[in-house]
Amino acid sequence: MSLIPPLVSSYHTVVSRMAAASMLAVGLCASVAAMGQEPTSESSSTTWGLGIGVMSEQEPYAGIDRDNTPIPLLEVENRYIHLFGPQIRFKLPGLDIRDSQQLNFGLVGKYDGSGYEEDDAPILDGMDERKGGFWAGGKVEWSSDLVDVSAEWLADASGNSNGQVINIGLKRTWRVGNHFLLTPHVGASWQDDKTVDYYFGVRDSEARIDRPVYSGESAINIEAGVRGVYMFDKHHSMLMGVEVTSLSDEIKDSPLVDRSTTNSVFLGYIYRF
Repeated sequence: MSLIPPLVSSYHTVVSRMAAASMLAVGLCASVAAMGQEPTSESSSTTWGLGIGVMSEQEPYAGIDRDNTPIPLLEVENRYIHLFGPQIRFKLPGLDIRDSQQLNFGLVGKYDGSGYEEDDAPILDGMDERKGGFWAGGKVEWSSDLVDVSAEWLADASGNSNGQVINIGLKRTWRVGNHFLLTPHVGASWQDDKTVDYYFGVRDSEARIDRPVYSGESAINIEAGVRGVYMFDKHHSMLMGVEVTSLSDEIKDSPLVDRSTTNSVFLGYIYRF
């Protein structure tokens, strides 16, 4: 039996932040599923994992430094929930369409670390702080032998932006031998005008000569990337991910932004008990 577990479906949510400038789906679109066989509907067993990762991310704000952040990894998986990093998914009954096609449903909640403080970059000097927060919503995934498709709707439950986000993603996983999974993925992220305005708008009280008033409008960003999992054995695994996001005009036109793309790189290790 292969040592490769279904690792890729959740990896995206940990290594990516659900900022308006990047998707995943966040997020690097990447997340870790259970290390080992995923619990079935007949099983009540729980799998646990602990690890550490490093995320290197370039945000789009003008003059902002590249952010290199260590990320502790905690995972709990059973037939009812999947907790990984800042996200929890409550599993709902799925639907088997054919032997090779399934529909999976879930309720999701995640902490979003997006936002900034005024001392993060000169262009943000005098701006009010923009905070992250807790987002909640639902997700549906259609898996097949050809491609896996996901759709996720999230709303800002903490009330900072009062915004909404819809993430659409496609991915295909290839197994290389018994130890390595490689998953290219593409996706689109729609943010409503409240989300874009909160993170990239400039209010009347914040305007200055080089930073005019700007009201954000709804935007669609496009992302592409690749992630991989190398499993040394049933306990030890390395996680890797690279993602680039092309920003919409509604974000690029903000006076706070001087980039047309953002990018992120993730490297991590996880131990499964």
